[in-house]
Amino acid sequence: MNGKNFRDLRLAISCGGTGGHFYPGLSIAKILKKEGGSALLLLSGIHAQKQKKIAEECGIDAVALPEMPSPRRLKNVLKFFDGLFTGYLLAKRALKEHDIDIVLGMGSFTSLPPVFAAKKLKKSIYLHDGNARIGMANRFLSRYAEHIWTAFEAVNADKVKCPCSVIGMPIRPELATGKFYSKAEAIAELNSRFNAALDEKMITILVFGGSQGAQTINLILPQYLTELPENSCQVIHLTGPGKLEETEKAYAGCKIKHFILEASSDMQLMYGAADFTVSRSGGSTVAELAFFGKAALLVPYPFAAENHQYDNARILEKHGGAIIADNRECSKEKFAEIIGALLNEPQKFAEMGEKSRTAHTHDAVYEILNILNGGFQEML
Repeated sequence: MNGKNFRDLRLAISCGGTGGHFYPGLSIAKILKKEGGSALLLLSGIHAQKQKKIAEECGIDAVALPEMPSPRRLKNVLKFFDGLFTGYLLAKRALKEHDIDIVLGMGSFTSLPPVFAAKKLKKSIYLHDGNARIGMANRFLSRYAEHIWTAFEAVNADKVKCPCSVIGMPIRPELATGKFYSKAEAIAELNSRFNAALDEKMITILVFGGSQGAQTINLILPQYLTELPENSCQVIHLTGPGKLEETEKAYAGCKIKHFILEASSDMQLMYGAADFTVSRSGGSTVAELAFFGKAALLVPYPFAAENHQYDNARILEKHGGAIIADNRECSKEKFAEIIGALLNEPQKFAEMGEKSRTAHTHDAVYEILNILNGGFQEML
């Protein structure tokens, strides 16, 4: 259900850092703008300028704050505090200039300056965490927040200092409200657009490693796939930026149909074509797999803070929609053991996909905006 009087809501969203923080925040901003409200993105991190450009191309106002490298490393401490202080001043000025009513933090330490500025200006503060384990920054900032929402049932909800509830993940509008492709439609569209030669009747594996790609998936998985006999399956592989050439080399001599791209902005097409996926388990990825009802082999990123990608993967595993493989154990033989068994019982792809779908709550964008808008209306 859409909200009312969104045109009066002026919301700042702190969503810099990784794509897992940025894109859910951008999704909320897009819908708020579409509904007539005013959204401002406050961005930090090494991708801030790139993300600012993406936001502005969508017609969303954005401010790039100074980089704040993790203070866990001693060499970063001074730069972290410099970014924190300078970012606080810039965020405070931006909140005033845009006459912001509410600040929504999407996680990571990049939210510190905007939330501190909001507290100083006595603005309402809300938080969202896209992972099954609420991050350290959100746990700290929860003492200043009115509420924290989570994409999944949090394994550590008892660690926050404000009310906490599951609300779901803000799914990208182009996925949430875009066309749902049947497998036949998706394969036909991919063949038409890219002159690919995919077969709609063949088991299709979608492989991707998140916004940055994943070396384990890009280089080790093809070692198994290149040994498969022709017509046993086909693969769509998204390598991540700058990893196309090395991944193409890894597929040298591969007998099965394989279609390799660096990245795609049409993930609804990719999900539509896939019977099975192999990927990392960032919060947005897990939410999208559940949203589209896809069976998955999940390889959690081993260096994610507090191993939160494993907690995300467990969400789908508990519902029966995914198998988890430890990154350290990934080998040609491990992939052969897991994927080979499924290829021998292809009906399991659909069964797992249906179970994956049960892990999806709903697209959280409108619910978040309705709650924020309701709170704003009460302030008037």
